[in-house]
Amino acid sequence: MKAVKFVIVTALIAALASCGAPGGGGGSNLLPGETITGATGSVKVALLLPISAPGSASSVAKALKQAAELALFDFDNPDISLVPKDTMGTPNGARAAAQSAVKDGAELIIGPLFAQEVSAAAQVARSAGIPMIAFSSDEKVAGNGVYLLSFLAGRDVPRIVSFAMSRGKWNFAVLVPQTAYGRIAEAAFAKAVASGGGSAPVRASFSGSNMDAAVKQVASAVQAGQRIDALFLPASQEELPRLAPQLAAAGLTSAKVQFIGTGQWDYANVGSQQALVGGWYPAPDPKGWNSFAGRYAKTFGGTPPRIASLGYDAMSLAVSLSQNPPGQRYSFSQLTRPSGFAGVDGLVRLLPDGTSERGLAILEVRPGSPSVISPAPRSFSTASSY
Repeated sequence: MKAVKFVIVTALIAALASCGAPGGGGGSNLLPGETITGATGSVKVALLLPISAPGSASSVAKALKQAAELALFDFDNPDISLVPKDTMGTPNGARAAAQSAVKDGAELIIGPLFAQEVSAAAQVARSAGIPMIAFSSDEKVAGNGVYLLSFLAGRDVPRIVSFAMSRGKWNFAVLVPQTAYGRIAEAAFAKAVASGGGSAPVRASFSGSNMDAAVKQVASAVQAGQRIDALFLPASQEELPRLAPQLAAAGLTSAKVQFIGTGQWDYANVGSQQALVGGWYPAPDPKGWNSFAGRYAKTFGGTPPRIASLGYDAMSLAVSLSQNPPGQRYSFSQLTRPSGFAGVDGLVRLLPDGTSERGLAILEVRPGSPSVISPAPRSFSTASSY
């Protein structure tokens, strides 16, 4: 991928301001509220987002759109036209947006955001032979020309299990939420532990009402002298603040039994939970996000939502392939190249089944901010050694 070329903020703001009204090629095909960004480029990339959807969806869409615009200007590539399309947050809106993108001559579609939108837009895109890089985390909509750039549940679990085993952790307890995410994470964990030659003799599950009983079950096993090297906690930002005090009250802290988590732990104040300090979890190296968030804030004002990096990385991927010959730019072989792509969140590669794989770091929870204790791989050829 080309090196990022940072654009002077004032010039970028002026350029973005000039894109506020419809115009340029394909203007007659715009849906209400659409604009064409960078309309002088010959390679058209459509961006399907719920721009006018009610609630928080529209603010997320705005951030994803601005992140994609930031990538376009950072790379300063005149050959790309970014063509936003409003899905209105509905399947019918997504279908209409995809039809408009096809009519405009888009060679690649980025988005939509929601699974039902992706399914509806994909029908149109497949018929036209246009690949899609979507933001949904529902793997059921992936494949047959649809690629998910999002962080997919369970895909980070092998990384943390492999790292834990490299540190001598072979016997695990599992404390898992009774949620769809918890089931996916636990299945991935069981597979990773078995393939690595470890064991997980203790299992407890919890919901919002029975955390205490589940915590006591794990604590009793530890107190009885059962060998537990690490405790797997695939809990979320909403669950951890309630779970951590109960763990501490039961005598379970990461100082006594190594806690390991998932990317769900990757939020700003995870270190405020004393029981979790010293815990390990897989996530992108925060340096990439911090750099992106700083540039975004200087350009648009405010801190972007965490998902905004996907908009930037999707557009960066599109730019990196735009110099290929027409008809080959976004071919299956190019999109799924084994070397992958480098972005805000580190290495990522799109897989033939439409899902994605990431090269992640291992972070340790600290009272202030987390610390990287195992770096992300520099290439996928070395990823298995981490």
